[in-house]
Amino acid sequence: MKRYYELTKPRVTYGNVLTVVAGFLFASNGAIDWWLFFWTTLGMTLVIASACALNNYLDRDIDAKMERTKSRPSVKGSISSRNMVIFASVLGLLGLAMLALYTNMLVVIVAIIGYIDYVVFYGMLSKRMSVHGTLVGSISGAAPILAGYVAVSGVFDIGAALVFLIIFLWQMPEFYSIAVYRRDEYKAASVPVSSVTRGIKKTKVQIFFYTLAFVITTLLLTLFGYTGITYTLIMGGLGLYWLSLGFKGLTAKNSDAWARKMFRYALIVLLVFSFLISVEAYLP
Repeated sequence: MKRYYELTKPRVTYGNVLTVVAGFLFASNGAIDWWLFFWTTLGMTLVIASACALNNYLDRDIDAKMERTKSRPSVKGSISSRNMVIFASVLGLLGLAMLALYTNMLVVIVAIIGYIDYVVFYGMLSKRMSVHGTLVGSISGAAPILAGYVAVSGVFDIGAALVFLIIFLWQMPEFYSIAVYRRDEYKAASVPVSSVTRGIKKTKVQIFFYTLAFVITTLLLTLFGYTGITYTLIMGGLGLYWLSLGFKGLTAKNSDAWARKMFRYALIVLLVFSFLISVEAYLP
């Protein structure tokens, strides 16, 4: 059971489920339908876990060459390829069935698009073939918060577009930072990430401008009347510090240390953002 659990990339799954919850609570605006919340969260958890498990199956060759992934059950062979595919399929079908029965079709569509993007367009194609793989993968990474939001709203409105775009943009400096300090591993695995194909210097510039775009987009929620002064002050402060950190990276001599700091701070930003929009209905 532990091996199958590890196959779902628990940290990745839980991180995505966090945004499902945040999107749902944000759209609820204090009027929470707990039954809908339960099925949306459980269904999306299974769908996300399924996509992660199938991605592990597809990435066995790459993961075997990278230090941080070479001990995964999919690489060590402790779970057969057949069982990995069956396990992932069962999780995915159960999750989609729950979403179809107890949420709305827009949630199902978002879940399916995110799934296909992560497994096929990112995992099977762009990750292996293009420097733009991170952009493609970020679509699937932003799908969970969108699913949580539309489960409540039932429509794709400005709020839905903004929360999707915020998480989409957040992933770029977050992943590019990883690509900087793990450049040698990606190079050994022949994965054409930005730091490998474009170099560290150009990747740092990309990180800075994507961070700037993220900060601006978070504040658009206030501009369009979705958030108040508390959110604005906290996210504005966090965003400015992250932006200053990104700017310092342009001239940082120890790129690895700087990139690790950028990555850790990115996680703090995500946690605070998710918390703030979850409780926005109760904030001044």
